[in-house]
Amino acid sequence: MSHRSHWSRTRTMLTLAAVLAAPLAALADAERGADVFDENCAECHSVASSLKNKKGPSLFGVAGRNAGKIDGFHYSDALLASGIVWTPDRIDAYVTQPKAVIPGGKMKFDGIADTAERKDLLDFLAEQK
Repeated sequence: MSHRSHWSRTRTMLTLAAVLAAPLAALADAERGADVFDENCAECHSVASSLKNKKGPSLFGVAGRNAGKIDGFHYSDALLASGIVWTPDRIDAYVTQPKAVIPGGKMKFDGIADTAERKDLLDFLAEQK
């Protein structure tokens, strides 16, 4: 066996071992994300395609949307002035610590500390379009 062939096989085995060793929770799951949404967000937010607002604005189509752009919802001045575009990274930061991302915002939610739950939630929200 050549050195190159041995190295290629070894690299393949190491990659396979790393994939198999990765925690399953690290893989985002929209179905679990729906549960996270129900537990943490649904009391105040809707994902209905009719853009139905509740205590908070609808999150239907939130991924890629500019903050403060749902007609008929009264946003805080802090959120309106934020200039945020709801990218996955911004949504993740916001649901981790809303008050840190938008000081003075109206959302009364302390955040989701669990990284896997947030990834699942992001996967779910990305499908709501």
